[in-house]
Amino acid sequence: MRVGVHTSIAGGLENAAHHARRIGCDTFQMFSANPRGWQAIDPSPQVYERFRAAREKHRLSPVVIHDNYLINLAASDALIREKSVAAFRKEMERALGLGADYLVTHPGSARGAAPAQAIATCVESLKQAASGLRLDGLMILIENTAGQGSAIGRTFEEVAEIISGACPELPVGACIDTAHCFEAGYAIHEQKGLRDIVKQLDATIGLSRVRVVHANDSKTAFESHVDRHEHIGKGQIGAQAFGRIVRHPKLERIPFICETPIDRPGDDKRNLRTMRKLAGVL
Repeated sequence: MRVGVHTSIAGGLENAAHHARRIGCDTFQMFSANPRGWQAIDPSPQVYERFRAAREKHRLSPVVIHDNYLINLAASDALIREKSVAAFRKEMERALGLGADYLVTHPGSARGAAPAQAIATCVESLKQAASGLRLDGLMILIENTAGQGSAIGRTFEEVAEIISGACPELPVGACIDTAHCFEAGYAIHEQKGLRDIVKQLDATIGLSRVRVVHANDSKTAFESHVDRHEHIGKGQIGAQAFGRIVRHPKLERIPFICETPIDRPGDDKRNLRTMRKLAGVL
């Protein structure tokens, strides 16, 4: 089992790797720049080198980058789409400079367009952003969503459609978020529900394309379509259900990364420990 958390880049990108190691991560996720602004300064070659050295020293794998929250690759508004494509291109360039394995993105919001059109727009935006760029082993991961508002990606079928539309031109897989599944109406908290979800994942996306699981409990109710993360075992999904998830024979080898809150110092380390305890590796 490989488990990690989303770590901060405060004080330098390489600090994300150092903190991941300090708290006992096997893998980790980070932003490559401010996640809530359109403008980002390109890191220098020295910054990339320091990060790669830190990651190699600590033997952390895989390294996952989460893209900017403002990016909407499915936008029907031409200006927002143009800015999103340009920003995602920069995300890919930074991920390549950092030597990351995966770049996670939310598929976006229809905002007035039909879901089918939004999915097609997302696919074309991905291709446009990557045009002429050698990805050298970097894989783009489409994350399922809670289905809030007009967000696409609520169902595995929609995620699969985006992946199949972008392939074979781009290396694209999936990142499955446990809280988003629950909030979207997938009964991941139930024993039978988890069995059904794994079968649905294999029949739609394909389990071989699921490269990362975002392990998050949910503050909000089942099928709420409201995305709010909670500490592992402390939310609506619960510890018993997470034990089944992390021990499932078809999921246990996929890296688990927690995006849980930091309400007090040490919460990230405590969530790591909880995940390992539930998996029976402590």
